[in-house]
Amino acid sequence: MIVKPRRIVTGIDEEGNSIIQSNKVLDPSIELGDNAFIELWQTDNEALDRKNFKEASNAEVKLSPERDGTKIRYFQLPPINKDITTEEMESFYSLAFETINASHERTNIKKHPGMHLTNSIDYIVLLKGKVRLILDNDEISLNPLDVVIQRGTSHAWSVIGSEPALLLAVLIDKRFLN
Repeated sequence: MIVKPRRIVTGIDEEGNSIIQSNKVLDPSIELGDNAFIELWQTDNEALDRKNFKEASNAEVKLSPERDGTKIRYFQLPPINKDITTEEMESFYSLAFETINASHERTNIKKHPGMHLTNSIDYIVLLKGKVRLILDNDEISLNPLDVVIQRGTSHAWSVIGSEPALLLAVLIDKRFLN
């Protein structure tokens, strides 16, 4: 079952008092089988107008935030399908990264077809399930409530076990020195 979170957005009224501008349950922005992206919110480099509510989760889904922007999303990953061939797995990841406008962010796909790199610092919390974080030269297993500070490095995710994994990610555009 894919999560459908409730999102509450605050702002201010004409007198400057805080108010709820939106309170709704969000459907997944993208579903590819048991994989899902649920875009919760994003910002760009413009000043924030707290009086006017502009839906910020309906934009075209892109893996990375805009320049000087941010993103917050849930993403759900299914367990590994042992019956899928290497070619089918590559085809799936190719389509998935194309769907999220991120084909150009794929990296060392010989290690794992989901390897990618974004120009962002990402704060990722595993909420449910177990996953393996795959890096170029390291791998580590994560349990619920583990937090990864992903600092613009090539990586992929792989579910451990038979249950889907649910992760929460905050991405912040960042330029890197090296």
